[in-house]
Amino acid sequence: MVDRFHDGQPRQPVQGTGRSHGFQTADAFYGGTLRGVRDNLAYIAGLGCTAIWLSPVFETNAYHGYDISNYLLVDPRFGTKQDLIDLVDAAHASATPIRIILDVVINHSGDNWAYPGGYRYFYSGNQQFPFGSWRRPDRPVPTELRNADCYHRRGEMSDYDNGPENQSGDMYGLKDYANDDDAIGSYVVNALIKAHCYWIREADVDGFRVDAVKHMGDVACSRFCSNVREYAYSLGKRGFFLFGEVATPSDEVYNRYIGPNTSRTQGERTVFFGVNSVLDFRLAEGVYADPGNAPLRDVLLGRAGPQTLFNRIEGQRQQALNRGELGRYLVTFVDNHDGFWQPGRIASQADDDQVIGCIGFLLCALGTPCIYYGTEQGLDGSGGDVQMREALFDAGGTTSLLNTTCRIYQEIAAIAGIMRTTEPLRFGRMYYREISGDGVSFGLPYGSAYTLAFSRLLYGREALVAYNVSGQPRSDAIIVDAALHGDGSSMQFLYGGTGALGVQSSPGGARFVRPNLPAHGFAILT
Repeated sequence: MVDRFHDGQPRQPVQGTGRSHGFQTADAFYGGTLRGVRDNLAYIAGLGCTAIWLSPVFETNAYHGYDISNYLLVDPRFGTKQDLIDLVDAAHASATPIRIILDVVINHSGDNWAYPGGYRYFYSGNQQFPFGSWRRPDRPVPTELRNADCYHRRGEMSDYDNGPENQSGDMYGLKDYANDDDAIGSYVVNALIKAHCYWIREADVDGFRVDAVKHMGDVACSRFCSNVREYAYSLGKRGFFLFGEVATPSDEVYNRYIGPNTSRTQGERTVFFGVNSVLDFRLAEGVYADPGNAPLRDVLLGRAGPQTLFNRIEGQRQQALNRGELGRYLVTFVDNHDGFWQPGRIASQADDDQVIGCIGFLLCALGTPCIYYGTEQGLDGSGGDVQMREALFDAGGTTSLLNTTCRIYQEIAAIAGIMRTTEPLRFGRMYYREISGDGVSFGLPYGSAYTLAFSRLLYGREALVAYNVSGQPRSDAIIVDAALHGDGSSMQFLYGGTGALGVQSSPGGARFVRPNLPAHGFAILT
């Protein structure tokens, strides 16, 4: 979050291996800038990150950036167009190049106009309300959006999950675009396409995170994505990455926005392709306080049995049969800037070893892992959205929390470095592994005290990842691939131990290793 990361002023990072407490929990601008991000790229690169997802940077009425008034201007509080260009150039020139991904908001505009009388209007049976007045005569920008017909005008929604309300209602005071599969929808989306292609050309950004995708029609989202992707291709940017926010526990809904969609507008039968990926809310947090759909956090903290994680992988596998890419590129996370369905960040509920194990799992499992700023410093984030957006610098002082000596930061960096140089952890197939106490009877774990393990397999190579969920040391036997590990073979510790572990055989012919894991210990072997 640009406003909360760093302001670009000279600051002394705090030191020490322990956690930090973030600054600023008010719902207001705090002073972070694009220059602050640019000046601290080494901190981000040191964590092992190869891309940065920035919160929205265009002119906005709110510190978080999702209330946009001008799509063609960097908000002066964040910096200038040149500051954005300089950030991208510096990121690309890093020793390990870093991609810059902009958060873009195309489902709704900012609160740029009012309903009649300036009153709040609320969704009522898909009724369209009259237009009131623009709050500023020169906004929004581009000028194509200064047309009342560009907006659904249905009032604020209360049902965020079911249509038509969740695709035509306003999100609080943010005005929903009329982006249906019709002529006016094409007009609106085309205006937004042009505005965002401008930034691909001018700033050389590498991708977009598309906000509030599930509140858009699938054709509108796909039309936008196909066009900006083609424009990026025309500039030689073949790897332009688009991923969307689809806050739902449904893989089927994810699939609607990842694959092809055909416009049904009269005279048009164009096939558009949507986002490359979506944020995996089902894995990370669940939605709307449904703990049964939050397997990662609940399982790794010992609050739920591992079956929920096993079911998650199986669900991805079944969906992938239909759409191919699901599960390969899903953007996985454990902490997020929208925290209204969780009591706080992972660190508010976990000790340092549990935080490290959870992020280690994220880095080594299927998906494209995403680390929310501050998680690497053990920020708490308890209390809701505002508290989840603590600042990493003291605007009234001279310090920052960009502490590279923090234990959590250092361990995440170590695991990320291993992941980046171990191809099975990046590209391999993933299988949860059976365990055994006696080395004879094996099965997938259950209950609340066990070793959770999985393998990533890539063309004759195996990487084994193991995490002790319990608060006591464990030395469970863990199945490995018998075809890859013959008599006398061993596996080397890459993390969580030293030396090699001999591969053993069970009476039934299974091959296994038996790592000694401390309470909440995390290990990688290959």
